[in-house]
Amino acid sequence: MPTQPDLRLGVDVGGTNTDAVVLDRENRLLAKAKVPTTGEVADGVREAIAAVLADGGVPVARVTHAMLGSTHAANALAERRGLRRVAVLRIGAPATTSIPPLAGWPADLRAVVSAGEAIVAGGVELDGRELARFDAEATRRFLQSVAGSAEAVAITSVFADISPRHERAAATLVAELLGDVPVTLSHEIGSLGLIERENATVLNAALGGVAAGVGETLAQALHAHGLEASAFFAQNDGTLMALDYARRFPVLTIGSGTANSMRGAAYLSDAQDSVVVDVGGTTADVGSLSGGFPRESSWPVSIAGVRTNFRMPDLLSLPLGGGSVIRRQAGGVEVGPQSVGYRLAHEALAFGGATATLTDAAVALRRTTLDGAARPVRQRPAFGEALAHVERALSETVDRVKVARGDVPLIAAGGASFLVPDALPGVSEVIRPPHHEVANAIGAAIAPVAGYVDRIFRFGSAERARSLEEAAEIARERAIRAGADPARTEVVDVEQTPVAYVSEPAVRIRVKASGPLGAV
Repeated sequence: MPTQPDLRLGVDVGGTNTDAVVLDRENRLLAKAKVPTTGEVADGVREAIAAVLADGGVPVARVTHAMLGSTHAANALAERRGLRRVAVLRIGAPATTSIPPLAGWPADLRAVVSAGEAIVAGGVELDGRELARFDAEATRRFLQSVAGSAEAVAITSVFADISPRHERAAATLVAELLGDVPVTLSHEIGSLGLIERENATVLNAALGGVAAGVGETLAQALHAHGLEASAFFAQNDGTLMALDYARRFPVLTIGSGTANSMRGAAYLSDAQDSVVVDVGGTTADVGSLSGGFPRESSWPVSIAGVRTNFRMPDLLSLPLGGGSVIRRQAGGVEVGPQSVGYRLAHEALAFGGATATLTDAAVALRRTTLDGAARPVRQRPAFGEALAHVERALSETVDRVKVARGDVPLIAAGGASFLVPDALPGVSEVIRPPHHEVANAIGAAIAPVAGYVDRIFRFGSAERARSLEEAAEIARERAIRAGADPARTEVVDVEQTPVAYVSEPAVRIRVKASGPLGAV
């Protein structure tokens, strides 16, 4: 008999530390742990789980759900490693041949990812009529040419969000000619904007192997500790998706770490509309909360130098963190972007190392006591200049992310949040809630499950209600597929935007459905 969620394990893998928490049904924190992220990420996950289970003697049998937020996908793209070679098929000739697939990609990333690119005839108009007949023969020839080299296929069709029939026809040919090679279809990933949607689709296909590896890492870590918990991954918007869903759509996890921190910060402080500054070992991420969730970017987002249009938090990142290296240069003090990262506990002055970091500056100027520091840090003139640089950078960035005039509250989160001063221009108060150092793991553990629709619907005045109902049902079904409780999943947001300059009435409908975790 399925049971409702009992204890939840939240894990978040950052560049410097891996955090873990255990929460009960009422979202009360029972245990927390923070361990250094290791070169082999799986080791850090296992160590964090072991530490949090030992803290307070958490009963393993009661842990029913495990949630993971990770930088794996973003790191894989940044480092160009672990990516699948993708056959890129665009269905849109003759209308879209002026801009080839992967135009504008960094040359080194394109060389790693692309197993071949082609544009074939097909696609639909905004009203659903065929732009051109789908060229199955050209598609066959292209697929045959990449057989043996392509590890995944990304298929994008013009206005696939109106009608995905040409994408599905191409996917059928992939199964016939290439067997079980993974396929990503653009109508399941992005929204309007052919090039951005195509880019997101290719990135998703390239990340398939990374997602499988992360899923295996989590499964092995849970098994090693005797945990029989349902596994979930955090998404870019602060919600969750089931492990199988994450394996299909890994690109939706790229911004999960910061989204987790923002959600956790909102929960810990009960400040639903505020600015959050999440400071880790390498970066400080600044964003705004609206109703307790990260505000989504309304502009195309660049990921690893690639322009995309899928859901991402509206964030600004600064190359400033606890591990950022401080150097005295001829023109003054330089802070970052280099960071000692997860090697902080070995290389920073406060731990007996030889590298001056922002953590050392904070210790020397008594911004933090840093429990466990190997030795005191002597004050240097560069330290005061470095912290002043951090304050100026944070002040400017907070001002840029604010959505309204006037002072706003600011929540400081993350293991290096001691770098956030107690007062900043434009900030009414700086909130440092209890357990803010593990806000990212808490955000993963408390997150609901969500599903989305972003499509253009054509209708007359009598059909508007039916189109809204259709979009709502699709969003609800996607949330349930991602792991939400069917009985408690409901539509939480609807947005309608009329489409101008078309002969028939059309509207862009965006719907979000959300629900708590389903029974196991």
